[in-house]
Amino acid sequence: MFMEERQQKIAELIKENGKITVSEITERYGISDESARRDLRILEQKKLCKRTHGGAIALGQINVRPAADRDLEKMPVFDNYREIAKEAAKLIRSGDCIYLTGGSFGYIMLSFLPKDIRYTVVINNVDIAKALREFDNIEVYMVGGKMRQNGSIVDSLAAEFIGRMYFDICFITGGGFTPENGLSNGTDETASFQRTVIANSQKCVLLLSSHKIGVNSFIKVCDANIFDYIITDWDCSEEHLAAFESEGIYITVVEEPK
Repeated sequence: MFMEERQQKIAELIKENGKITVSEITERYGISDESARRDLRILEQKKLCKRTHGGAIALGQINVRPAADRDLEKMPVFDNYREIAKEAAKLIRSGDCIYLTGGSFGYIMLSFLPKDIRYTVVINNVDIAKALREFDNIEVYMVGGKMRQNGSIVDSLAAEFIGRMYFDICFITGGGFTPENGLSNGTDETASFQRTVIANSQKCVLLLSSHKIGVNSFIKVCDANIFDYIITDWDCSEEHLAAFESEGIYITVVEEPK
């Protein structure tokens, strides 16, 4: 098989499956790791994929819509999301006042929130707020405003409400994140709400799976160096990790479960 033909087939696999690993390429085509990485480098130059530490992922579309309505209790929890959420919960200390993202990461973190210390949680998602009723060690504040179909509250009333609060630490997620453009999200309402939270937080922690790093969503939230911590997964590209570290951001890359 000619190199160009192999690269075309690799590009098709990435488009079909969303990602591919170097080991999958070497096993399928009987080539070395070095050759597999060269193929991925060429495909990235052609804007057909984005390289990661262990392979490559498909390029995402710009997100110009709010998060879809979903049943948080029944949504699949992927290994990378679980490990990121687990690592994030370790940052919570006794007496902290935290903002917990109303996205899927916020719901997944419920399984790992400390139960042996007392702290305060502010949340803008009715489903997560309901689940927090089970914690007798947490004081919960629910953000007020117009509720979206997905249970989140991010309108101007919500932004005004949360603007009166200050946080030891905020846990934020988004639609995309790049070293050049920072954090972005799908709607202006969400971006505006997040800016208010970030401005009122002593420490800002970004929780993002690797497939959202290196891509842009519709509306910019803030610059990359606003964040003190980034927690991502094992597929994040080394190029992006180096760029974020150069901005003075502390990065944790969670390990893939064995």
